[in-house]
Amino acid sequence: MGLMVSSRLGTATLPSHSPSSILFTNVRIFDGQDEIPRGHVLVQSGRIAKVSSRPIAPPDKATVVLDRPGHTLLPGLIDGHVHVYEAAALTQSLQFGVTTVCDMHNEPVVIAQMRHVAATNTDAADLRSACHGATIEGGWPAALLLSHDPSPEFKAALEKWPKLKTQDDVDAFVQLRKSDADYVKLFHEDGKCLQVDLPKPSLELQRMIARAAHDNGLPVFAHAFGLESAIEVLNAGADGMAHTIVDSPPTQALIEAYKRNNAHCNPTLVGIASMTNQGLKDQEEYANDPRVQRFLPGPARAILCKCVALSSDSCRVEYAYESVRMMREAGVDVIMGTDTTGRVGGMAFGVTAHHEIAMFVKHCGFAPIEALRSATSIAARRFRLNDRGRIQPGLRADLVLVEGNPIDDIGDTLNLRGVWKQGVLCSSYAL
Repeated sequence: MGLMVSSRLGTATLPSHSPSSILFTNVRIFDGQDEIPRGHVLVQSGRIAKVSSRPIAPPDKATVVLDRPGHTLLPGLIDGHVHVYEAAALTQSLQFGVTTVCDMHNEPVVIAQMRHVAATNTDAADLRSACHGATIEGGWPAALLLSHDPSPEFKAALEKWPKLKTQDDVDAFVQLRKSDADYVKLFHEDGKCLQVDLPKPSLELQRMIARAAHDNGLPVFAHAFGLESAIEVLNAGADGMAHTIVDSPPTQALIEAYKRNNAHCNPTLVGIASMTNQGLKDQEEYANDPRVQRFLPGPARAILCKCVALSSDSCRVEYAYESVRMMREAGVDVIMGTDTTGRVGGMAFGVTAHHEIAMFVKHCGFAPIEALRSATSIAARRFRLNDRGRIQPGLRADLVLVEGNPIDDIGDTLNLRGVWKQGVLCSSYAL
């Protein structure tokens, strides 16, 4: 019998066996970087064994051969910004072809539970996390989270959050993150974009955190919605931003800060459109798409059809679009991330990954293949996930099969026909 993995939302079965070899034939391949118009991929023991434009012979009679002309094989998508609170987030992500999710602030006990689910359930996306971000007394994101959960239990949890002030605080915080996290998350938010007044960490503190994290081998990613704050925290040592700016038109100084620090941007355009109350039409289109409805439960569709609408009147999603256009032109790495929580309006696990890359194409001048790179090979490189993000011999067989050609039409990424995590087919699919 298979292993049963428990969660607050039910159970999922880990298959006791899977095919040792899978051979995809006559498929278009997007390998994370380039296109092979007609190719063949052999998977063995959860890894990519061969990739070729020439036919590959099945290694044995037990090999499952999937001949799929008219389909495209992609690396599993990587969502570079989520907040995972329950196992259903990981299973839904995988159903929609997101094979890895990167949590950007959460309770360490929750992350430990979710890591167990990811490690033991082949129907759950893999997980990386910052655990607790580098918070200060009264700072972001406590105000936002309290608006969604004012319970005494959550208020008690807030008391355990970091309240960083001194070098000793920073050193202890980074040592803890070295033991339970994959990267460090900074918050550089004064609240002006969100119509609240919040204390913002000093630049001296942010530099201390970034320096200590780097000294301990941890990359540093930062939150900022404002132009000035983004430039400040980039110059303090951030390796990447977890949002783009929304409060004013982007400037060349912003682009220079990215370039100077070799930093990437995870713009979260869908989330910003929801925050500025400008994204509802697109959100409803995704919620009503039959390709989405097959896996997205009713309550999640209802959340998808709401906007957060928290930003000040001066904030515009067009500022975000323009910033990403400028980054693309300047050669700044842009990665896909959604800021999905399962609780905040306008986003849904897995679904919003497809919406986000479509936004890159629709609003920011990306060719579809560039948008696909942002969700695969570039994201993998930026998160130091050297075993995934590409279809290449030796790497994990985290794969997505779609009907059609998303290199021509990015919307075809939702024509999902199969999702594999380490060579095991997600049980929502039958081939």
